[in-house]
Amino acid sequence: MIPIKSKEELDILRRAGKILGIIIKELFEFTKAGVSTEEIDRLAESLFKKNKVEPAFKGYKGFPASICTSTNAEIVHGIPGSRELKEGDIIGLDVGVIYNGYFSDAAVTKGIGKISPQAQKLLEVTKSSLSEGIKQAKAGNHLYDISSAIQGMVEKNGFSIVREFVGHGIGAKLHEEPEIPNFGNSGQGPVLASGMVLAIEPMVNVGTWKSRILDNNWTAVTKDGLLSAHFEHTVAITENGPEILTNI
Repeated sequence: MIPIKSKEELDILRRAGKILGIIIKELFEFTKAGVSTEEIDRLAESLFKKNKVEPAFKGYKGFPASICTSTNAEIVHGIPGSRELKEGDIIGLDVGVIYNGYFSDAAVTKGIGKISPQAQKLLEVTKSSLSEGIKQAKAGNHLYDISSAIQGMVEKNGFSIVREFVGHGIGAKLHEEPEIPNFGNSGQGPVLASGMVLAIEPMVNVGTWKSRILDNNWTAVTKDGLLSAHFEHTVAITENGPEILTNI
């Protein structure tokens, strides 16, 4: 059963999402050539303290950092370190916070300086696929209406959808029911209702959808070494349609 949030819970989640959006905007502006992913993580730590929230990822199943920084062929769960970003890189910033006992989760992918036309198209298509999925997050639709909309946008542009990692419900836990694949047939899955809150997050690859995990047991990379991008919003289903809680 997908949890239905009360008005009080939704208000807390709205505040959590607003704070998260502010934090990600600052991280996005800071992220540029010459900056290390470790420095981005340190800034995130200070922004969490400044905004009186806790990092949702640090210590989660042993994850060692406050945010995920995934560069180029890294799909998700990249661990910040000494690597400095350079012109032409792309980097996914995946950030989660805990506010008043509730979770919010969002991700953006940024190009560093001038990036290749292929990388630019990848970012645009991935972001657009998230928008298409969110449009389907409305009461009366089926869960896989979201999945199908994302897959359709991605594949018509010649890219592939990651299958090993999916979106999820969110609220009092970081990962609640249901899992939200970014592929599937419309008209299937649970019926959506007002009060549900979902973390919708397409992960899109230039080449194969297949991935492998690095020796750190966290970072997922594309199996063919080609680029990957990731965008995510926390979205509430309301009587008036989908409400993006993590405006960035």
